[in-house]
Amino acid sequence: MVMVACGWRHTICVSSSGALYTYGWSKYGQLGHGDFEDHLFPHKVQALHESFTSQISGGWRHTMALTSDGKLYGWGWNKFGQVGVDDNCDHCSPVQVKFPHDQKVILISCGWRHTLAVTERQNVFSWGRGTNGQLGHGESVDRYVPRIIEVLSVDGSSGQQIGSSAFDPSAAEKSWVSPTERYAVVPDENVPRPTVISERGNGNDANVPENDVKRIRL
Repeated sequence: MVMVACGWRHTICVSSSGALYTYGWSKYGQLGHGDFEDHLFPHKVQALHESFTSQISGGWRHTMALTSDGKLYGWGWNKFGQVGVDDNCDHCSPVQVKFPHDQKVILISCGWRHTLAVTERQNVFSWGRGTNGQLGHGESVDRYVPRIIEVLSVDGSSGQQIGSSAFDPSAAEKSWVSPTERYAVVPDENVPRPTVISERGNGNDANVPENDVKRIRL
């Protein structure tokens, strides 16, 4: 094995030949074997047997895998669109995630219920759970497909500043940032929130209050 990654209750491995193996809990299809059965031993993900897996990442109940030709595949729990395939249905087999202009992906990372990817054009995309602003789009809604994070991307409205800005190490050493500017301020979670009627996915989650869900399907 040359690569390993952990989800919440499942494990992902890649062999030296690029073959993908998973095992563990699969109630939501996060193992990618075409079923929802747990596996106590590593099993090859047959749907990707012809592709060389170059990167892997495990979320809470979903899995993402990147092939050597820059194609991204996702599967597993998808209540908030974290798989990125334009629906909120769970997927027990790998499904390709589409990006604008067929951009190739070079880096991936799964969060608890959201996913991020960086493309070869130096654009950053995010999708999935967004009720706390974790997608970086300046809003608190879920996204079912990858959406560019403008300020972090070269193709974003303000992203050109990233590519053209120069970093001066000496200036960084001389600068001082106050603690209030260094750390994010966390709002009081006890403040009542307005009730929002949400659509349900087919993944049940008793830990998530239904009234905190704001989502949009694009």
